[in-house]
Amino acid sequence: MGHEFELPLEAEVGATPEEVWAAISTGPGIDSWFLGRTEVAGGVVRTAFGGGEMPPSRVTAAEEPRRFAHASATGDDGRFVAYEFLVEGRDRGSTLVRMVTSGFLPGDDWAEEYEAMTGGAALFFATLVEYLTHFPGRRATPVTEFGPPVTDWPRAWQTLYAEVGDAAPGGKVRLDLPGLPPIDGVVYHRGDQTLGIRAGNALYRFMQGFRGPMIASHHLFGDPADQGPAWRAWLDRLRG
Repeated sequence: MGHEFELPLEAEVGATPEEVWAAISTGPGIDSWFLGRTEVAGGVVRTAFGGGEMPPSRVTAAEEPRRFAHASATGDDGRFVAYEFLVEGRDRGSTLVRMVTSGFLPGDDWAEEYEAMTGGAALFFATLVEYLTHFPGRRATPVTEFGPPVTDWPRAWQTLYAEVGDAAPGGKVRLDLPGLPPIDGVVYHRGDQTLGIRAGNALYRFMQGFRGPMIASHHLFGDPADQGPAWRAWLDRLRG
């Protein structure tokens, strides 16, 4: 049967329309808040994530700095995902940003994937807002690591919350990883399957992988050292 969906999200940020445009329409900008590494070239958006590549997404609108949109090709089963960003300048250098994620999920078992996609879209948009608020114009190094397969998700999340401390929105947390300095931050987003933490020079995120492991999908600013091994070891304790 399948399911057609549309997920609109909007927020006012303290960044200029030009800064927003760079964040939503360029590879380095998208690298700083979305997933993995992204390249925008030749009218196509390509994103590499977790050792693979997401389906390429063709640019359907590029009206600088007001509107940027792109969509994947429609598969034989009707599957596609599209993103549209609307940018409206406001008074005193602020900007209204609207992101609409839409598409079609085929089959009769779409509900679980839709739940994961809804939670993911909320996390990505919250990260975009956090980036534009605290790190506008800066470039991040994406860090993506996968934990082991999780058999008990409620227990895995309870373990993660116990590791970081106060995981409520606005809560102050600390992450202790062997080989790295302690990471002090604040929770900027918490969903049923996601958690976002802003630190002084990074955005740290945790996601419940769709039918898979816990995923660390971070954005590190400045000139970070290789944190991959430390995060792989840290995630190992969240198997549930």
